[in-house]
Amino acid sequence: MAYTFSFQPIQEITVLTAPSQLIERNLDVFDNTPTLFLNHEDDAMALEFAMAERPVTALSFDYQHHQQLQRLQSPVLFSHFGTQLPETAPQSYEQVVIYYPKAKALAKYLFALAASYLTPNGMLWVVGENKSGIKSLAKQLPDAFAPAIKQDNARHCLLFSAVCSAPVPMPPLKDWVNHYTVQTPQGELSMSILPGVFSDKRLDKGTELFLEHLPELKGRVLDFGCGCGVIACVAKKAYPDIELECVDINAMALASTKMTLERNQIQAKVYPSNGLQQVEYGLKAILSNPPFHDGLNTSTSVAMEFIRLSKQKLKRRSLWQIVANGHLPYADAIATHFGQARVIADNGKFKIYQQIQS
Repeated sequence: MAYTFSFQPIQEITVLTAPSQLIERNLDVFDNTPTLFLNHEDDAMALEFAMAERPVTALSFDYQHHQQLQRLQSPVLFSHFGTQLPETAPQSYEQVVIYYPKAKALAKYLFALAASYLTPNGMLWVVGENKSGIKSLAKQLPDAFAPAIKQDNARHCLLFSAVCSAPVPMPPLKDWVNHYTVQTPQGELSMSILPGVFSDKRLDKGTELFLEHLPELKGRVLDFGCGCGVIACVAKKAYPDIELECVDINAMALASTKMTLERNQIQAKVYPSNGLQQVEYGLKAILSNPPFHDGLNTSTSVAMEFIRLSKQKLKRRSLWQIVANGHLPYADAIATHFGQARVIADNGKFKIYQQIQS
């Protein structure tokens, strides 16, 4: 599916994040060579970097961040979304920039990815917030890299560099998967989890409560923020005739869901969506354990926008059900868009909200 965006000046899109500000103040230490950005943030640093005679290829694991770069429409900036670069993109770079992720498991994946794309003696740059886990970078880099050198420390962030002695082939995605089984109201399921996708190798209490109160389903059903696909699998097993769709903003989550569905022999349409923007009207039900983390900050903005847009995607007399931490302020937003917020279950920590589209 193709998306069309109108050009917006950089300054109207976003300010630079703190890690990007650290890169900006060190632009003169980077080589003027085509560069790969991995896991970049929601700003225009990649374009600013590219405009200084360093064409940038960017691989985003966040669909919104990918869209951000697409809007810039620059001939020196090439944006991709997924778990690896497509075969049509260049596969070798003298310089790779990694934004250190929230999850250390994903950091390990990114380092391996960088080692597979770097040329011999190519340079790896890693930037991240002090509290992200980047301080222990020296212990995390694989053997393909020389010891990391701290280049700068500012904006509560760190910037490191490390030389890659020789490229190392990237293990296939299936080698990064953790599999485990969970017991659900529809029996045992085999789950597939890729680095960076939330899981504690059992049903979390919120999802468990949600599945205990799974509503009757029919027609087109959407699992929003599908994660590893557990809600989708249980819904399809309980109601085999539904037309199941799964969306997430995260590439690793989408890949995990696809693997989980395949392992459990379940068919569904899985695709990226920035909130509900890429979802078509006509749903009979929306189910979700909505995400509320953005980077290292807890945020309900995604869920609030999800609540607002849900009414635009549901047909009349359709169902909307989510599970949420009890302390999160969803009730007022739900009441604003659906009428009175209806809580059908509350275990003291999590609440199940269920609404009927009028």
